[in-house]
Amino acid sequence: MLKSNDKLVKLGSATAKAGFRNEKDIAKKFNHWQIDEEAKTWLKLMNYSLENIEHVEAAVLSGYKADINLQIQVTLKTAFDTENIQVKLVSNKKGFNQIDKRWLKTYAQLWSMPQNIFELLQYFCGELKPYKSDTKDTRRMFLTEFTEYERTLILEWFAENKILILSDCIKGRGEFSAEWILVAQILENNQRWVLKNINEVLNFYGQGNVAISPRGSLNIGKITMQRKGGDNGRQTANMLQFKIDPMDMFNI
Repeated sequence: MLKSNDKLVKLGSATAKAGFRNEKDIAKKFNHWQIDEEAKTWLKLMNYSLENIEHVEAAVLSGYKADINLQIQVTLKTAFDTENIQVKLVSNKKGFNQIDKRWLKTYAQLWSMPQNIFELLQYFCGELKPYKSDTKDTRRMFLTEFTEYERTLILEWFAENKILILSDCIKGRGEFSAEWILVAQILENNQRWVLKNINEVLNFYGQGNVAISPRGSLNIGKITMQRKGGDNGRQTANMLQFKIDPMDMFNI
C-alpha cells in the first residue's frame, strides 16, 4: 500500500500548507528541504531519492522563463544537478495568466515570420490602422475581420509552427529555460499546488487545433494569442501577448 506522501508524489499535486507568497518563499522551502515536507515531495517528483541528496541550493531568477534555479548535490556525483522551475502564483479560482509578451517585430525575428503574416499581424496589433472602414475598433483589426484567404494564411502558418511557438512561450530557450512548472493557488480557505514536468505541460496546452476565437483572437491549442491592449492608449498596448489558464494544470 502507498504511504500518504507517496500518494502525493504520484498525484503531483496537494493541498498547500504555507509559505507561498512569492518566489523567495518557495526558494526558502527548497533551501530548508530537510525540514520542509512540501520541498521533500517536490524533490521526489523530480525523481530524486531523498537519502541520496547531500545539498540543495535554490536561487531566485529574474528575466527568464524559470523563476527558480536549483543546484542539487547528489551522493557519488561530482557535479551538481540543475533544475529550473517556473512558478505561477495564482490568487483566483480561474483566469488567464500572461506567459509571454513582446513586440511583434521580436516574434517575427524569433520565428522567421514571413512578411505577409507579419503585415497581417500588424493590423491585428494596431501597428497598422485597419485597411477597411467597418471594423469594430478604428485602431486595429480582429482576426474575424480579415478576408477568408487572410485568415487561412494565418491559421496555416501558426499550425505549421505550433510546437515552436508553444515551446518558446512556455518553456523558453537557453540555460534558464523552464524544466518544471509549479502552480500555487492561494485562496483564503483553499491553498493547493501542482508541479509538472515541462514536457507534460507542453503536451497538455498543445492539445487542440489552431483556431480563431469568437472574439477575434487566436487559440493555439489551449493558449490564447491576443493584442495586449490597455495601457491608457500607450504604444505598449500594441504588443502581442500569449496567455494560459494555469488552473488547467490541476487537470493534467
